[in-house]
Amino acid sequence: MTTETDSRRMYAFLLVLTALSAAGLQGWRTLINNFAVESVGIDGRQMGVIQSVREIPGFLSLLVIYLLFLVKEHKLAAFSVLVLGAGVALTGALSSFHGLVFTTLAMSAGFHYYETLNQSLTLQYFEKSRSPVVFGRLRGVAAGVNVATGVLIFFASMLLTYGQMFAIMGAAIMAAALWCLFQDPSDPHIVPQTKKMILRSRYWLFYALTFMGGARRQIFVAFAVFLLVERFDYSVRAVTVLFVINNVINYFLSPLIGKAIARFGERKVLSLEYFSLLWIFFAYAFTDSRILAGVMYVLDFVFFNFAIAIRTYFQKIADPRDIASSMAVGFTINHIAAVAIPVFGGILWMIDYRIPFLAGMGMSLVSLVLTQFIRTEIAPREKPRESG
Repeated sequence: MTTETDSRRMYAFLLVLTALSAAGLQGWRTLINNFAVESVGIDGRQMGVIQSVREIPGFLSLLVIYLLFLVKEHKLAAFSVLVLGAGVALTGALSSFHGLVFTTLAMSAGFHYYETLNQSLTLQYFEKSRSPVVFGRLRGVAAGVNVATGVLIFFASMLLTYGQMFAIMGAAIMAAALWCLFQDPSDPHIVPQTKKMILRSRYWLFYALTFMGGARRQIFVAFAVFLLVERFDYSVRAVTVLFVINNVINYFLSPLIGKAIARFGERKVLSLEYFSLLWIFFAYAFTDSRILAGVMYVLDFVFFNFAIAIRTYFQKIADPRDIASSMAVGFTINHIAAVAIPVFGGILWMIDYRIPFLAGMGMSLVSLVLTQFIRTEIAPREKPRESG
């Protein structure tokens, strides 16, 4: 049984790594497009390849299961952030298309593997009543770090080159991650994790909700901002303002969402999310108001945090030994849609820009129906089916 002291140590450990991971990803996102165009001369086709490469490690997150044979879970989490920092630091130095492909792959692998391990460690070390609150607090910290990173880059860009900003930011992340690598917040008495890919039929709802959540995320990532820019003529500054608003709201709201999940349960919270998304996607498709479209973007961003409930639902129904394996499998399932939806959605956009958002409504409706099957009673154990 994990003690209060063990939980506090793990929380502090994850808090530091989450802040580092958020800073690295946000810094990379903020700088990469301008750096790629202005310093490297990347064209649209090449940028598409780079963005596709960025999704590959998420799709391959299940490999985390096998890495756990070689290294302890908390060590792998710290090493993942170290790799993320290295990818960021090298981005400015390897200023070519192939260099960007390599550094993007490294940065993304570090980020996605840490996120998988972060979810796993949180579910293992915190009680079912506390894990939603911990997830919410960590999301809030990440949002605060995103805002701070944006502000720092705004002022640093007046004095430093892209390469210098990438190098300084990446080096700072690596130094802090290296310190974390030599920390040991683990509990030797915690339930040992199964180090192989496991699929259980009684987890079908977790798999389904995870897949639908990934599909809905791709509609948002690929087309929401594109809608604001193409149809409503949002400038870079306007989009940046929306981004800041999103993160400021989430800094305060994310911990409250975690508390709401703990109080009201996963079914009610997820039902609210998917019912609301029906109308958000409807508004995207049919509104002629640039203000309303911007408000929907902010609300859409806020509802990302409700996905915490899918993971805490799994914690309540799962065999404790399955958590690490299932988080890795779940992360891969979540990214399956990332491969196909942007491509097919782009084709449908050319026919009518409303179609991807109507598809989003359909996904939200399916998720709303699936959510009604959520039950948190522990189902009878069954023998796992091994794969890989």
